Amino acid sequence: MWKWLFSAGALLASASAQTAPITVELANLREDVRGLIQRVGELSLRVEQLERENADLRQRASAADQSYATVAQLREAVADLNRTIRSATATAKSETLQHVAGQMEKLAKQTNTALDSLARAQATRATVQTSFSDDYAKEGISYTVQKGDTVAEIAKKTGAKQQDIINANRLADPSRIMVGQTLFIPGGK
Repeated sequence: MWKWLFSAGALLASASAQTAPITVELANLREDVRGLIQRVGELSLRVEQLERENADLRQRASAADQSYATVAQLREAVADLNRTIRSATATAKSETLQHVAGQMEKLAKQTNTALDSLARAQATRATVQTSFSDDYAKEGISYTVQKGDTVAEIAKKTGAKQQDIINANRLADPSRIMVGQTLFIPGGK
């Protein structure tokens, strides 16, 4: 079960590397899982302590020369204590598993949302051009990209063809021109 939790954590870590807001959620979930692990450890220690106390009571009962209680009464007390321990352990396990299941369900929903978002982003992403034509004017001007410029706007400002600007500057993704970038504008004015 723990391997599964850590595998789920690793899967989330790879998905969250792509989106910053999920990183915070992932850190919160990791902290929750760490808290749960600590709580399970505390409960295990408590069960061990109760088992030691139970063993000590059994040892005292068998070592006593004079007993104020009958052996049957002691056995009944030990049986009651064992039932109490088992009940407490079962309740703690059940509560812990319910909490972990809720956290895992929440984590699964967040992962699915992140994956859907990534899939939508990939589907709407423009096609990247990988081959360029040399069929454009070899004379032109240099243009420095300004804030808010697009290839279409630059073509309109300079009177050049948009595809000529893309080909001349080998722009694989024309939507990713950067402010301050210098472009050659074939036949531009």
